[in-house]
Order: sequence, then C-alpha cells, then structure tokens
Amino acid sequence: MPQLIFFALIGVVGYVGYRSFLREAERVTAKARRAEAEQRNESQGTLVKDPTTGEYHPTKD
Repeated sequence: MPQLIFFALIGVVGYVGYRSFLREAERVTAKARRAEAEQRNESQGTLVKDPTTGEYHPTKD
C-alpha cells in the first residue's frame, strides 16, 4: 500500500510540473510573437488604454 501512495504522489507531482511547464512555454512563446510583431512593424512597444484614467501606456510583461 505505501508503494501505491508513493507512485500516486510521484504521478501528481509529475502532472503538476508538466502543466506548469506548458503554461510557462505558452507565456514565452506569446512574448516572442509580440516581439516579432513589433520588429516587423518597426514599433517601440504596444500601447494599452488605462480604463480609469483614459491614458495610454506601454504594456508591462
């Protein structure tokens, strides 16, 4: 019985680690795509409108 608990724990840790890896990979890929789009458009960044003040500011990663 302890072996079953041990292997179940290892499986859960592996699954959580895999999901974390995928989430981080998606974040890095999205950041790279934004950088490539900025380079193609020859822009210095992406502006986002602040809903409270109505002013535009560069996005923060």
